[in-house]
Amino acid sequence: MSQKKLVVAWEEIKSVTDLIPIEAKLLKLAKSSLKNAYAPYSNFQVGAAILLENGAMIGGSNQENAAYPMCLCAERVALSAVASQHPKLIIKAMAITVKAPNQIIGQPAMPCGSCRQALCEKEYQQKQPIRLVIRGEEGPIYCFQSAKEILPFSFDASFL
Repeated sequence: MSQKKLVVAWEEIKSVTDLIPIEAKLLKLAKSSLKNAYAPYSNFQVGAAILLENGAMIGGSNQENAAYPMCLCAERVALSAVASQHPKLIIKAMAITVKAPNQIIGQPAMPCGSCRQALCEKEYQQKQPIRLVIRGEEGPIYCFQSAKEILPFSFDASFL
């Protein structure tokens, strides 16, 4: 038996003003997408925004349903919008932010497992990484060079 170790690397940025301008704009779109969230059950709003290779940006927000398994996360809403509106364009980056009803989220809230898998699938499909810019309502911003950094050992079509 041999023991292995997994190390995950990310950038921690203290403030939106320290981001490059295009990523600050992307995070701003993610934040403005929060107002479109339909979250009557959890009251936990998630906004996502995607930067395409042509500079266009697409926002998405979580959409809940009384039948919980039918809920759509903001990340997958944004990915689906890109797939239907701009199917041939490469996704360069995604920004994600959250808002909770009873507390200020002061640290990045990471995507759920389903969204991590969907992001990795998109990277596999486009053969390029997607930079992730993730922030809570306030506090530090975590930047990852690829979705695979938040879902190591991801499953993709190479196994099929």
